[in-house]
Amino acid sequence: MPHYTGPLLTRANTEALLAARDAGAAEWHGSLDLGRSTDVAMLQADGWQWRGERYPWPAAPKERAIHYWDGEGFAPVARFSGSLIKLVPTEWDVPTFEIDGIKMLPTAKASPLDDARRKVALVEPRGKVVLDSCGGLGYFAACCLEAGATRIHSFEKNPDVLWLRTLNPWSPDPDAPSSGGRLRLAHADVAQAIAQVGDASVDALLHDPPRFGIAGELYALAFYRELARVLRRGGRLFHYTGSPNKLTSGRDVPREVAKRLEQAGFEARLALDGVLATRR
Repeated sequence: MPHYTGPLLTRANTEALLAARDAGAAEWHGSLDLGRSTDVAMLQADGWQWRGERYPWPAAPKERAIHYWDGEGFAPVARFSGSLIKLVPTEWDVPTFEIDGIKMLPTAKASPLDDARRKVALVEPRGKVVLDSCGGLGYFAACCLEAGATRIHSFEKNPDVLWLRTLNPWSPDPDAPSSGGRLRLAHADVAQAIAQVGDASVDALLHDPPRFGIAGELYALAFYRELARVLRRGGRLFHYTGSPNKLTSGRDVPREVAKRLEQAGFEARLALDGVLATRR
């Protein structure tokens, strides 16, 4: 799907636009693409103009919402098809997303893109073919592109997440010149699609599955054996687990994952908020 190029409104930039109008300013300088760039909006009494297009004055969005122009008005970047999925602003400009109110990416200490950058660095993607099992908003893929990966094969099962990516300026576009043809994004369930990936055909793996309770098959020994099959010997895997509270959950998920990866053919150790494993 083509990526959206219109304005993205948050509570902060909308209030700034409206304040500039109320102060009688003819122009407003700021970002309308979640911090990717700074631009100029021309202000008039009956609306405003940005990048050659005119828009009506909006109402201020809610605190945890992002709005886009759908051709008729400013609509929230959210969908409901069994679950409510939405793009959510952060103090770092780079957004996260939520499914039924559950935040899908860490944002407490750093932007989700910087968090992804630290994890991607563990698998050393420069010059490598990388498999990105659960693409999400594409931050792992973006960091692999930035770090010089030769090719990234990315899978994403949820069509609504793929739609969010087209509206998020921080999500990499496989068709953009900046991607250089190196990113292939497939709408597919990696639990099934992995069977079509060749033996020892990738140099590094990034695995960021949903919580165990939602996608237990992506934590299963059988799936880990498939990851071992497609990864060359000596290749690295970073498996995000999060840091669930063992006292409340009764489980130590990172150590369970590390043990299961060992059974599948990896050497594994805890790293950051997940497990770093090397194919034996």
